[in-house]
Amino acid sequence: MESRDYLKDISEIKDLMNKSSRFISLSGLSGVMAGIYALIGAAYAYWSVSNSHREYLILDGLVFKLILLDLFLVALFSVLTAIFLTTRKAKKNGAKVWDASSKRLLINFLIPLLSGGLYILIILGNQKYGQTGALMLIFYGLALINASKYSIGDIKYLGFIEIILGLISALLPGYGFWFWVLGFGLMHIIYGTWMHFKYDKAKY
Repeated sequence: MESRDYLKDISEIKDLMNKSSRFISLSGLSGVMAGIYALIGAAYAYWSVSNSHREYLILDGLVFKLILLDLFLVALFSVLTAIFLTTRKAKKNGAKVWDASSKRLLINFLIPLLSGGLYILIILGNQKYGQTGALMLIFYGLALINASKYSIGDIKYLGFIEIILGLISALLPGYGFWFWVLGFGLMHIIYGTWMHFKYDKAKY
C-alpha cells in the first residue's frame, strides 16, 4: 500500500513539474478559427488573382499589395482569436496567461517564425514568388516543433505535417497555393478540432 502511495506521489510531482514548465492553456478552437480565416483569405486571394486576367498566380502591383494585406489580416485575426480563446481557457483553469512558461513558448515559437518571415520578405522583394507558400509552411512547421517543448507536445505533429507539405510544395511549385490552403486551412481545422475534443472538451 505504501509503495502504491509512493508511486502515486511521484506521478503527481512529475505532473506538477510538467505543468509548471509548459504552457498548456492553448485552445484547440483557436486552431479551428485560424484555419477558417486562412480559407477565407485564400478564397479572396484566388479571386483577386483570377480577376487580374493572368494564367498563373503571378503577383504584382496592386494585386501584390492586396495579397500581402490579405495575409496580414489572416495572421492578425488568428493571433487575436488565439489570445482571446487562450485567455478564456486559462481563466477557467485558474492558470496564468503570462508567466515563465508562456514566455518560453512565445520566444521559441517566434524565433523560427520571424526568421522565416524576414527571409520570405527578402525573396518577395526580389520578385521571386514561386517558393513562398512552401517556405511559409516549412518555417511555420519548424516554429510549431520548436514551441512544442514548452506547450502541448502534440502540436509538434502538426509541425511535422506542415514541413512535409512545404517540402512537397517545393517539389511542385505550380501547386504551392493549394498546399498553402491544405496546410494553413484544412489542417488547422482538423488538428484544432482534434485538440479541442482531446484537451478542452474532456475537462468540461
